[in-house]
Amino acid sequence: MIRSAVPLVSSREMLHKPHSALILVGHGSTVNPDSSAPTHAHARALRERGSFAEVVSCFWKEEPSMREVLRTVDSDDIYVVPAFISEGYFTQTVIPRELGLDGPLTTIGSRTVRYCEPVGSHPRMTEVLLHRAREVAPGIPESETSLLIVGHGTNLNDNSALAAKEQARLLGERTGYAAVLNTYMEEEPLISKWAELTETPHVVVVPFFIADGLHSYQDIPVLLGIESEPVDPASQRTVFRRNPFRVRGRELYYASAIGTEPLLADLILDQVAAFDRRHPPCTPGA
Repeated sequence: MIRSAVPLVSSREMLHKPHSALILVGHGSTVNPDSSAPTHAHARALRERGSFAEVVSCFWKEEPSMREVLRTVDSDDIYVVPAFISEGYFTQTVIPRELGLDGPLTTIGSRTVRYCEPVGSHPRMTEVLLHRAREVAPGIPESETSLLIVGHGTNLNDNSALAAKEQARLLGERTGYAAVLNTYMEEEPLISKWAELTETPHVVVVPFFIADGLHSYQDIPVLLGIESEPVDPASQRTVFRRNPFRVRGRELYYASAIGTEPLLADLILDQVAAFDRRHPPCTPGA
C-alpha cells in the first residue's frame, strides 16, 4: 500500500546532459489558451534544473509548431518527450510524421533525435495521481473515501480510456480507498452517475487530462452537480479552490487536471533516463 507523499527518487537525480536538448511536445489548442500552460510550466521547471543545454516546447495546434521546433535548438543530441496522457494516434503517428522521425533513434544530418515514451505512460503516474488526490483532500480517511479518475471516453480516445482504467486498478490495489473507479464523460461508467457508483461520505475526483480546459472547467463540474451551468470564463480556476463541495449529502473534492501536477517534470526526466537504459549510447570500439 502506498502511504507516503511521492518519493520520486530515481535516475533523474543524476541526469546531466549539458550537450543535449530536450523538446516537450504538447497538443495545444486554438480556442483554449490554458491547453499549453502545463507543457510550458514543465519546460520552465526543467530549464531551471539545468540538466539540459536547452529545453523547449512545441505543439500541434499552437506555435512553435512541431515542424519548426528542430530549427529552434542548437544541440546535435536531442531528446523528445510527448506531453500526452497515453500512447495513441498523436504519439505514434502525428509527432513522428511532423518531426521526421523513423523510430526511437533518428539521424537527421549530424543530429540524433531520441524519441521517448509519453509522460503519461510512466509507471509512477499512479503515484502522481495519488499525490494529487491526497493534496486536494488532505486528512480525509481513505477508508471512507471513493477516488474517481475521469477520462473523456468514446472510441476516439481508446488508449486514454484504457490508461484511466489501468490507473484505477493500480490505485485500488495499492491504496486504502474504499473504492477507486475509472469514469468517463461520454461512456459508461459515466462521471455524471458518481453518486450511484459510490457509497462513501467523501468522494475525490481527479480529471485524467494533461491540461485544464473546457472539460475540467465547465463540463465535468456540471456533470458532477457542483455547477448548475458552465462557469463564466473569468471564474474558470475558482472551481478548484472551493473544496469541499456539499452535493447529494456527500463531501466532494474536485482536483485540476493531472497534467498540471508539478511532479510531472520528474517523470519527464525519468522517461529520458528510461530511454537511455533501453538504447544505451554506443561506445568507441563496441
